[in-house]
Amino acid sequence: MAKVLIIGAGGVGSVVAHKCAMNSHVFTNIMLASRTRSKCDRIAAEIQEMHGVTIQTAQVDADVVADTVALIRSFGPVLVINVALPYQDLPIMDACLEAGVHYMDTANYEPKDVAKFEYSWQWAYKERFEQAGLMALLGCGFDPGATQVFTAYAAKHHFDRMDYLDIVDCNAGNHGKAFATNFNPEINIREITQPGRYWENGGWVEIPAMSIHKPIDYPEIGSRESYVLYHEELESLVKNFPTLKRARFWMTFGQAYLTHLDVLQNVGMTRIDPVKFQGMDIVPLEFLKAVLPAPDSLGENYTGQTSIGCQIKGVKDGEERTYYIWNNCDHAETYKEVRGQAVSYTTGVPAMIGAMLMLTGVWMKPGVWNCEELDPDPFIEQMNKQGLPVQERVNIPLPHEYPN
Repeated sequence: MAKVLIIGAGGVGSVVAHKCAMNSHVFTNIMLASRTRSKCDRIAAEIQEMHGVTIQTAQVDADVVADTVALIRSFGPVLVINVALPYQDLPIMDACLEAGVHYMDTANYEPKDVAKFEYSWQWAYKERFEQAGLMALLGCGFDPGATQVFTAYAAKHHFDRMDYLDIVDCNAGNHGKAFATNFNPEINIREITQPGRYWENGGWVEIPAMSIHKPIDYPEIGSRESYVLYHEELESLVKNFPTLKRARFWMTFGQAYLTHLDVLQNVGMTRIDPVKFQGMDIVPLEFLKAVLPAPDSLGENYTGQTSIGCQIKGVKDGEERTYYIWNNCDHAETYKEVRGQAVSYTTGVPAMIGAMLMLTGVWMKPGVWNCEELDPDPFIEQMNKQGLPVQERVNIPLPHEYPN
């Protein structure tokens, strides 16, 4: 049906390439490109062996718009799936506009020199994509991505008004490493060391990092200590669902992980400003990334599950209602299917689904869009078909306090 260009060959890029190949009736011609072509070649060989599908590979520096434009024009895709670094979102969007192709990503833009992530930079592209007759789909992973679809699904089917939203994200897996991050270490550590933030009564409340926490019970996993972070989907959700009185994002962390992170912060290894070392400028966090285990190396022998969902309270037909919608994903099972761990899988599969819905015309309209602005039903349907089965419960107790 369509050619797609995937940019990024890390853990998520590998899963996206595998799942696109497994849906070759939609993704009829696939190219995987990265700064390091050998990583793409390894994934391509794996896909050929496991799924019997041949994909093309290429080298590209996605920071350089002209190089990306040249690759797009030579390959001729309909859509670029950006699973590179968030720093590269804007250059790739610029390249898509210049080359006249659709765009999607899994995480919003953040500048390399400031640990700040928000949608304003990408939302500013809305008119340019509309005028070009092109679509840009933002943040189509799991969180962001599926969590926004879950919220839109709740609004469509279960509520007349949503008042309280808590996104809960647990990784109860064990990879056997003393310290490792499940996605790009540089992005992960920047994200969780920033002040927390949540929405309440029409404004943002900022808190010290990891200062609000409590145990939350996760299906098939049990109780895990969960911490309030700021996460990008909150920005678009409170914009698109203005009845929300409070919206928060919770994520679990083990004590060993937090202890390692405290030590790394205390000795300056999480800094993002350059320091002089042997006459050269190095960024400590970039050096730390180089010595930590790569996320795409964690899949083998990874055990346990992830559990990610939305817990919502609101009103339906004049009555108060609670609603919990979630997915649990098993690390060992995802490794068998696509040679990836569940954190990469839960990001990569929704990216493939979003791309599929765009290419089949179900989610195709010019402009710049977040996932909750589109029909959630076909996305949920594909999650159930593509390895991320959705569970839901209505009117069960939720582990949160709600003002009277």
